[in-house]
Amino acid sequence: MLVVDGLVRQFGTAVVLAGVGFSLGPGRAAAVVGPNGAGKTTLLRCVVGADRPDHGEVLLDGNELREDDPRSRAAVASVLDDVGFFPDLSVGEHLDLLARAHGVEPDTAPVLAELGLEALADRTPVGLSSGERRRLALASCFVRPRRLLVLDEPEQRLDAAGRRWLVERLEREKAAGCAVLFASHDAAVVEAVADQTVELGA
Repeated sequence: MLVVDGLVRQFGTAVVLAGVGFSLGPGRAAAVVGPNGAGKTTLLRCVVGADRPDHGEVLLDGNELREDDPRSRAAVASVLDDVGFFPDLSVGEHLDLLARAHGVEPDTAPVLAELGLEALADRTPVGLSSGERRRLALASCFVRPRRLLVLDEPEQRLDAAGRRWLVERLEREKAAGCAVLFASHDAAVVEAVADQTVELGA
């Protein structure tokens, strides 16, 4: 499904990604691992099309994956560092809008319940804690269709129970045929979920 071939990204003279390549099939998960500054977030940004590599290519079903391509947007759900929310919409309205934008009749109640956001459904993002905003970002992926799920350190700001939920949820995503690409510093999450690893900065 996903092929990353010879990806190079540099900023000035600093080479962040030097010929990174891997492939990922449906129902499989790949964990991007490495120390801080190794380029994990840059790699994920290049994969989803939020950043453009200097060399190499990212293919989804044999076609270039681009953020401005409707086919790519329809297939890829992601949570990166720079998550943006609609400031004037409540949590529930935010999820309803995302579902409708992707052609899905909103049924957000199960996702709100699963993420522990039911009591916050009428709040706007500014009134949420950092952990609650993180859960809203993850919920945004689960109310829409997706074939590729890309997550940058999804365990951030989740407690132990939240991390156990995350492992179970990503296993369900795989079982449904979704490919999962995620960066993580949590060895337990990586071991439980990943079928393969992409090691950067080694």
